[in-house]
Amino acid sequence: MVAVDRRTTDVQLADERIGHQASSRIGELVKDNGHVNVTSFNKQVLITGEVPTEELKQKIEQIAAGVPDVKVVFNELQVGPSTSFSSRSNDSYLTSAVKARFVSDGKFNALHVIVVTEDGVVYLMGLVTRSEADDATRIARYTSGVKRVVRLFEYIVYSTEPQPKAAAPAAPAAPAAPAAPEAPK
Repeated sequence: MVAVDRRTTDVQLADERIGHQASSRIGELVKDNGHVNVTSFNKQVLITGEVPTEELKQKIEQIAAGVPDVKVVFNELQVGPSTSFSSRSNDSYLTSAVKARFVSDGKFNALHVIVVTEDGVVYLMGLVTRSEADDATRIARYTSGVKRVVRLFEYIVYSTEPQPKAAAPAAPAAPAAPAAPEAPK
């Protein structure tokens, strides 16, 4: 999997460290007072689950944001009671169903998209092209049992157009006059 991952090895290792540190710190705070999952991909952190108060939700976000190298935190925690074991089992099933459909559809490498499911809501993360993102979203959206799909992708662009040829060097230009300072805005 490391070979086909679009993240560099350093970023993959950073994501492992971020996930571990954030989960550990959040676990110390939450204990049995909620259900929290942490997913790190390309230094972006997704937090899902349930907590009893808005205050705890915000503290968890601050903890995740305070982990070194975190670029952004997507705080998708819900305020309310923790989901049941059967709901979590269904979420695991939905994640597997979506991933299996990625593979069977064959439109993109399924390893490029991370799938996290919480209470029937599917979160999609990855370094993907717009086309891959659209395909993954369509597949997830039409998987039986999925309530909603949330896209948290980072987009990559592959240039398929020929690059312009370098022009011949021009004759040196006359020195330009210094620019006037820009007025404060």
